[in-house]
Amino acid sequence: MATERIIYREGGDEFEAFLAYDESRKGRLPAVLISHAWAGQGDFEREKCERLAELGYVGIALDNYGVGKRGTTKEENAALMGPLVEDRALLRRRLLAGFEAARGHERVDGERMGAIGFCFGGLCTLDLARSGADLRGVVSFHGILLPNGLPSETIRAKMLVLHGHDDPMVPPDQVAAFMAEMDERSVDWQVHQYGNTMHAFTNPEANDVEFGTVYEPKADRRSWSSMRDFFDEVFA
Repeated sequence: MATERIIYREGGDEFEAFLAYDESRKGRLPAVLISHAWAGQGDFEREKCERLAELGYVGIALDNYGVGKRGTTKEENAALMGPLVEDRALLRRRLLAGFEAARGHERVDGERMGAIGFCFGGLCTLDLARSGADLRGVVSFHGILLPNGLPSETIRAKMLVLHGHDDPMVPPDQVAAFMAEMDERSVDWQVHQYGNTMHAFTNPEANDVEFGTVYEPKADRRSWSSMRDFFDEVFA
């Protein structure tokens, strides 16, 4: 397993992506970008990079906050995430900068790229697809599904949304509005909903029922399996 860190820039700010791939696989490989949850890029996302590398991809964890900008409390996380949720144009520029940095890596097949994201990262991943980026497919794990209000671009990516039915942060009307948006934009989309499942269901450290973030091992396993099948299809 080879791992690297890649520095890239946007608007005078510096960002650090983490990259992993299987050295025994020759040539350029399909790549899957990962957008982090609201605390910033951490061990959770880097571990997902390595799991993607085991599947034969280049796993690349983006950094949408900036070098060294990470949160350790709900208040710090919200302070980091809030400005990007409010300024989706800024978020798009950062996502596209990470996308271009990843596409330029010597081991990445720039014609076979995908993206996944968790919680806030799900919103990021869907926004990257909404930007018109040349992605084969994107997957949102318990992501926020709010539209970004930016000028419409042609969405090239197929979309898979993996959602906890009891997620208090993404109520049914938000899911319905997302599906209507995708239909209006003629996107090839899927939404899988898991019963008795709340927000952050893939995170083993999530255990705050009052806040609405609870790990659900069955949904975690099923969602990863669905993602694997999805990328088998879009990268074929």
